[in-house]
Amino acid sequence: MFKMNGEGVLKDFLQTTSSRLPFASPIEKRLLGWKKGEFKSEQDEKWSEKAVKSLVKKLRKCNGLEDLEKVITTQDQGSKCVTIPRSLDSRLQVGTKKGLPHVIYCRLWRYPDLGSHHELKSVEHCHFAFHLRREQVCVNPYHYNKVDTPSLPPVMVPKAQTSIIPTTLPEVASLDKLNRCLTNLTNTNLITPPTSGYVTDDSNGNASPQSQTMTDLSSASPALSTSIDLEPVMYSEPTFWCSISYYEMNTRVGENYHASQDSVTVDGFTDPSSSDRFCLGLLSNVNRNNVVEQTRKNIGKGVRLYYIGGEVFAECLSETSIFVQSPNCNQQYGWHPATVCKIPPGCNLKIFNNQEFATLLGQSVNHGFEAVYDLARMCTIRMSFVKGWGEEYRRKTVTSTPCWIELHLNGPLQWLDKVLQQMGSPALKCSSNS
Repeated sequence: MFKMNGEGVLKDFLQTTSSRLPFASPIEKRLLGWKKGEFKSEQDEKWSEKAVKSLVKKLRKCNGLEDLEKVITTQDQGSKCVTIPRSLDSRLQVGTKKGLPHVIYCRLWRYPDLGSHHELKSVEHCHFAFHLRREQVCVNPYHYNKVDTPSLPPVMVPKAQTSIIPTTLPEVASLDKLNRCLTNLTNTNLITPPTSGYVTDDSNGNASPQSQTMTDLSSASPALSTSIDLEPVMYSEPTFWCSISYYEMNTRVGENYHASQDSVTVDGFTDPSSSDRFCLGLLSNVNRNNVVEQTRKNIGKGVRLYYIGGEVFAECLSETSIFVQSPNCNQQYGWHPATVCKIPPGCNLKIFNNQEFATLLGQSVNHGFEAVYDLARMCTIRMSFVKGWGEEYRRKTVTSTPCWIELHLNGPLQWLDKVLQQMGSPALKCSSNS
């Protein structure tokens, strides 16, 4: 909003600010004058004023005001740290709201459209960066840069898919004979199905005998011949990065929500028109029982989902825990594919990574249509509110929980779709006799 050479604009702002903020000190008025972007509302303006007042009060105690003003006016990334004491929960109370201090002041003086701390990365010479968890926290907005979304490499797909598996089976007279044929095929050294890295069809957290921890696909089965002509299939960002379905027990309720904003909240309230909130409180279900009713009342602020730099994060805003089953997350940490993670209030977890998915997709192409098709399960994430599920809980399946949502990640799914279309069809055909 204000540039270093815009002294006239800054002067006009300070004159109008003097009438709007009669109780602000000169230094507070100057700092507000360097705010990036427009105030969204009068309430936003008042909150920004409180944030500046709070910071000025803290920096006066350590003679840091001059350093802050110099940093903001010169926009120097080589400047020294501007620090304030870290609170017990690492957040800063401003009025009735709490936030992370470096996010608040980066949003105020550098990145007005900043969504969350996941979008920030500190410079190397910052000795008090937020993630270092020291007693002092640096709030110098020029010690934090926005994270760039990494570009994903194309997946090289054969133009004409060939396979070591026979494309046609000999004609069989009965199901018994077909079963014997398939058994013989799977017992040969030619086929070693790669572990698929997802849970069974119900995806509820119960491990089947076939579900197992993912392994490196490069060691799973023979790769396709390198002499085959390959064609690159690129990743492209969709308009809506995910779609969300809401369920009560085994019943889907309401329409799908399509997320266009990088930060989306799923909560228990009733706003019908917000582009960055999916409010479950307004959805009706005539078959709703008392357990579901009570659970819905405890969803509260729910969960915030971030899509930043090709990664998806889930942050629990509710006063009760949320429970997440993400095959991609489980693969990343070496957990069982069916693992359900408990995220306590105020905590967050990375639940999907596009780079890791790209690596798995590239490896799977070498092992045929089925291996690629299996990855569709990795693009679905299930999440329950208040009540958990799995082996350690009374509820063994997600469809036994009162309130839960299912996320479909559109970008990875569309990429997968392009690869599958290029590959054609599975080598092992299914016919009316099978």
